[in-house]
Amino acid sequence: MVTEPHGSSAVETAQIFFARTSRLLDADPRQAENEAAARLRHTPGEAAAGLILAAARRRQGDPAGALMVLSPLADLHPREPGIQNELGQCLAALGRAAEATAALRRAVSLKPDLSAAWRTLGEQLFRVGEAAAADVAFGRYIALPVKEQALVEADAAMRQGRLELAERGLRSHLGRHPADVLALWMLGDIGDRMTFFDEAAILLERCLTLAPGFRTARLTLVRVLQRQRREREALAQIERLMALDPTNPAYRKLTATLLDAVGEHARAITLFESILAGEPGAASMWVGYGNALKAAGRGDEAVGAFRRAMEIAPASGGGYWSLANLKTVRFTPEEEAAMAAQLGRTDLPPREALLIHNALGKALEDRGEHATSFEHYARSARLRRAEFHYDAAAATDLARRSMALFTPAFFADRAAEPVATTTPIFIVGLPRAGSTLVEQILASHSMVEATAELAEIMHLAGRLQRKGGRLAPEAYPACLADLPADARRTLGEAYLAGTQAHRRLGRPFFIDKTPHNFLHIGLIRLILPQARIIDVRRHPMAAGFSVFKQHFPGGHLFSCDLTEIGLYYRDYVGLMDHYDRAAPGMVHRIIYEDLVSDTESEIRRLLDYCDLPFEQACLDFHDNRRVVRTPSAYQVRRPIFREALDQWRNYEPLLGPLKAALGPALLTWRKPQPGRS
Repeated sequence: MVTEPHGSSAVETAQIFFARTSRLLDADPRQAENEAAARLRHTPGEAAAGLILAAARRRQGDPAGALMVLSPLADLHPREPGIQNELGQCLAALGRAAEATAALRRAVSLKPDLSAAWRTLGEQLFRVGEAAAADVAFGRYIALPVKEQALVEADAAMRQGRLELAERGLRSHLGRHPADVLALWMLGDIGDRMTFFDEAAILLERCLTLAPGFRTARLTLVRVLQRQRREREALAQIERLMALDPTNPAYRKLTATLLDAVGEHARAITLFESILAGEPGAASMWVGYGNALKAAGRGDEAVGAFRRAMEIAPASGGGYWSLANLKTVRFTPEEEAAMAAQLGRTDLPPREALLIHNALGKALEDRGEHATSFEHYARSARLRRAEFHYDAAAATDLARRSMALFTPAFFADRAAEPVATTTPIFIVGLPRAGSTLVEQILASHSMVEATAELAEIMHLAGRLQRKGGRLAPEAYPACLADLPADARRTLGEAYLAGTQAHRRLGRPFFIDKTPHNFLHIGLIRLILPQARIIDVRRHPMAAGFSVFKQHFPGGHLFSCDLTEIGLYYRDYVGLMDHYDRAAPGMVHRIIYEDLVSDTESEIRRLLDYCDLPFEQACLDFHDNRRVVRTPSAYQVRRPIFREALDQWRNYEPLLGPLKAALGPALLTWRKPQPGRS
């Protein structure tokens, strides 16, 4: 703080003047300049007034004018941290990085809690290539209490849930300070909360380029990448944190979860076992451990892990639901009673109640108590539906926009050569309609590799929907009409590059089994003309009820309401029928009921469509021991599963809203494709 000059008792003191005008600097720098200039006319050479004058000029975009005031002032007051800081800020604005760095280092040596000085010092050091020193400076900045008014206000708005207000303030601040790592992290965190995942990842990656030691930002990036289903990239980030702090419990747990997600089950299981050796009472880790065992085909051990979680934390739904989600295990009467007892509590958190209701619904269905089981399924679905906003009309609008754009002429005008020799096979439709079975059949072929439900097409579509950094859903898919051939090819190459981490066998065909990609078939056709697209369809009442009773932890937001499921299925059928007309033969349809009743004929048709020679292994798909992570994991390790075809009929009297919403799709869902009777 600038010291008060002697003999100023009769007028406003320098200290009071400085405090008052400092508050003006951000709100009205011109007024601050005027007041400082007026004061200097009465008290020439006063350090406080000179500092305000210089700071006001810099804030108005005149760092050269500010420097004319500061240079002599800094010579007179070499140990005044505020003046050295302002000198460094002006020199930085003028691009004189070496001099700015020297001044800022003097400032922070005199007053180590000058957060703005540390921030700008980090920026300047990064600019001159001293990345390690910049990281240290940014680390000091991050460790200090937030003082910048814009960041204080944004933090308060975030705590109040006013994310859009915080976002506006942070964007404005970053316009002035584009390398403020705290602001970049905060805006990335807001993007995560508002589901702008692509932009959040970009912001956080920029933040970490500047400040690689910013662990909280890296952990936020891990979360964003997880939500984008970019698990391999998330794993690479958490492993960097693990290298810095290998005993950190949060890092270890997240690493185990991500190892399991990317299919490194042996490593995941080993790490889970290590964690549980030190924390045997960690119920969530027993659930994670069980899921890894399940994916690795160690079903009996998975059951034991889930039951251990249930014993440790009876009020936690993870163990109950995970056991139910195996689909092959029945609960004991004691376990059913335990679930009912937990649901009778008044203090059970909604998230736990959601999972336990779903699990108890499965237990009661197994015992044939259909009406009661439906009530538990419905309660679970209502609790999940309350967690998010879902607009059924948005899916309908996207389908309508797609049908308007993707005409026969549109596709004919944009014919293209394959992007590469690698051929993706997209399996689309509704979840729980037989897509995992079709994937298992294809993955049993020697030329085909199974991957996972990949998010790359969704990411590319999201990127195309952004204008000026904001989501503009109405711009898609119309924006595809203006994509030149080289841009389409670049997008196709980006898809193949993004999926490369999931392809380890080097086979010429690979599977992308992401059901909702049916909404992006036009995009797929444009950027990957060599792709095969398989529509797996099941009776709408059977598919709809199966979706309704299946809890999907990470997506399928339409699945929690029977009416919304019916509308979604209707949009799906309408859009797929449109593609049959606009580009006959582009999509190959498999009716699940036909696959069950005439398996070999349907498999031969499927392989012919994919230009794959017939292999007996495709008929013996249940012998394929590959990792399967969907709820159908154990079903597809058995011969064709016929038992579930008509299970929905036990609930038909309760499915009126689904039937009403389906409308004509209930009659037209089996409509033959052109060229097939």
